[in-house]
Amino acid sequence: MINAAALNRLKTLLAPEDILLAPEDRACYAFDATGRNRVPDAVVFPRNTEAVSEIMRIADGHRIPVVPRGAGSGLSGGSVPQSGGLVMGMNRFDQILEIDADNLVAVVEPCVVTAELHKAVERLGLFYPPDPASMGHATIGGNIAENAGGMRAVKYGVTKEYVMGLEVALPNGDIVHAGSKCVKDVVGYNLTPLFIGSEGTLGIVTRAILKLLPLPEAKMTLMATFPTMGDAARTVSAVIRNRIIPATMEFLDRHAIGAVEAYLKMGLPTQAGALLLIEVDGEKDQLDRQIERVRAVCEENNVMDARIAREKAAQDELWKARRSVSASMVRLKPRRINEDISVPRSRIPEMIAQTEIISEKHGVLIVNFGHAGDGNIHVNLLFGDKPGDDERVRGAVKDVFEAAIGLGGRISGEHGIGLAKRDYIGWNLDAATLGMMRRVKRMFDPNNILNPGKIFP
Repeated sequence: MINAAALNRLKTLLAPEDILLAPEDRACYAFDATGRNRVPDAVVFPRNTEAVSEIMRIADGHRIPVVPRGAGSGLSGGSVPQSGGLVMGMNRFDQILEIDADNLVAVVEPCVVTAELHKAVERLGLFYPPDPASMGHATIGGNIAENAGGMRAVKYGVTKEYVMGLEVALPNGDIVHAGSKCVKDVVGYNLTPLFIGSEGTLGIVTRAILKLLPLPEAKMTLMATFPTMGDAARTVSAVIRNRIIPATMEFLDRHAIGAVEAYLKMGLPTQAGALLLIEVDGEKDQLDRQIERVRAVCEENNVMDARIAREKAAQDELWKARRSVSASMVRLKPRRINEDISVPRSRIPEMIAQTEIISEKHGVLIVNFGHAGDGNIHVNLLFGDKPGDDERVRGAVKDVFEAAIGLGGRISGEHGIGLAKRDYIGWNLDAATLGMMRRVKRMFDPNNILNPGKIFP
């Protein structure tokens, strides 16, 4: 609970509209996309870095938990205020402060929506590649906290490749500045990567310097279907061996194909074992050659059908299949858990085969789709409200994690650990590594007030 002394200091610091205390208001900031729920004692909305700093000083002095929150779209429970305390809504930090075309950087506040940054820089012929599926509402600060990826990661990498510098408020209220606009910068320790993927447990980002690229001139898309996931995986490896790095390489398994076809009726072959969506981008006069090479590789690997879309309208039609997977699954079962394991891309067929075994063992429908180019699989466990369903799903989730680790994989590729996977983190990390991470946390946050209970069991 927040004591009266701390509450009075917060009321003095903030405008009345920047602090929420009514139960119905606080309930709106109690959850994220996992459905986990815990109502905070108060919600605060600082308007500048100095206010963030002072809130942290108050919280640290009174040992009040603080949970930073952007859009609340995370899939690991990272913004759920498990210990009550304060939710710090970063909604007022929503400005693109600068787009520097000469130096290919943007300076942004953490609550800028990722898709809005895309639009702003693309109007100037520039490109910010990270494109998580939630980019229409997810924020840059949340992307940094989770090291978000997306479909373009196979060619362009994930958020960590594009963060050049950060302004961060520490748990004790200190403001630190890590990195800069300079491409070459070895002045002191490189602290910037430490905050990326830290899930809001080490500091609160108040400003970010992001790297931009020139916008690719054009793109083309190919949709290919295969009898088996093995055929599709061999195609992915063969495309890369042919020195083509597509912008995206997405896959759907047979259950996902069936769900999308039942939902959209777009003529997908429901007898197919796998579907690939491959997009190439770059200079327009080179793309015809690249996409035809991709089609040739597909034909060498037992493709059933391959369609090429050269114009935007046709590309959008093909991408409907990928964009509609989540919506199509709602029709299959009322409840869903979406796990995002990662395995070496050559082992995707083995992982899919393991999920079929796990599905049969536990009586849980499992639908897979994801990023074939980087091995990040979204394993969706669909279930209902029958007695024993929850227990069966928990058993299936454990088996999925064990199977991924057995194939040299990780229990999370881009959703993070948060609350959802904290009890499993030791399956991927040994005791010495976890111990070092805990010491880093204690160094930054000795009173354990910043997003407590996340990541570590």
